[in-house]
Amino acid sequence: MPELPEVETTRRGIAPHIVGQTITQVIVRNPRLRWPVPDELPSLLTGLTIQTVTRRAKYLLLDFGTGTLIMHLGMSGSLRILPPTQNTGLSPGKHDHLDLILRDRTVLRLRDPRRFGAVLWQTGNVLHHPLFQNLGPEPLTADFDAAWLFAKTRGSRVSIKQTLMNHHVVVGIGNIYANEALFLAGINPKIAAGRIGITRYERLVQAVKHTLQQAIEAGGSSLRDFVNSDGTPGYFQQNYWVYGREGQRCKKCEGMIQYIRQGQRASFYCPACQH
Repeated sequence: MPELPEVETTRRGIAPHIVGQTITQVIVRNPRLRWPVPDELPSLLTGLTIQTVTRRAKYLLLDFGTGTLIMHLGMSGSLRILPPTQNTGLSPGKHDHLDLILRDRTVLRLRDPRRFGAVLWQTGNVLHHPLFQNLGPEPLTADFDAAWLFAKTRGSRVSIKQTLMNHHVVVGIGNIYANEALFLAGINPKIAAGRIGITRYERLVQAVKHTLQQAIEAGGSSLRDFVNSDGTPGYFQQNYWVYGREGQRCKKCEGMIQYIRQGQRASFYCPACQH
């Protein structure tokens, strides 16, 4: 699933091509995504100009002034920019479900093989949409700090790995980056979040921010279907410390990376480095 670094990489990739551009046509080939694409979307968007492209959690927000297009990449989605010089005669594929065609003939195309993504429309303040209610802070902002984590986890018996993936606590970290950050912080993914003190949380917050920033700089991780807006893959997976490395040697201590299941998700860790 595209996680925060992949979504932020997508945002940075598409924004220069679409901000300030006017929609001339909307083509919906398959409206059956996670939630149905609104029937009126083509008539709503045609003639409107994209003012900004921002992100909240794993959602991309295209602000048109009169409303906001909410886009989520789901499990397997990606957004591609097709410049005018490339899209002439380029037929959409089986999984290309939606095109936004801009005045200069640039196309923003949503590809989603598993159709768990979303394309929704919200008028007024987009953050009033039910999807954004009760979300935790963005992990790369000052609002996400050790004091916040410490306060949110007092008395919690839930593992710290599952806590990091709880969007009510902090948004967008996802499975891959929770594994990697916990390794950098030296924290066992199985430990109860309520047992971790403020000093260790300071290390963990720093590790989360460092991991996400490094992943964004690398263009995210390309697993299964994800590619950047220009069709190129991310390469952060080349830098994994533990994720997907079960049975391999730890890059720090030469111990063996182990694998467990937590909340139906895969966890990888080094027992010697993570306590």
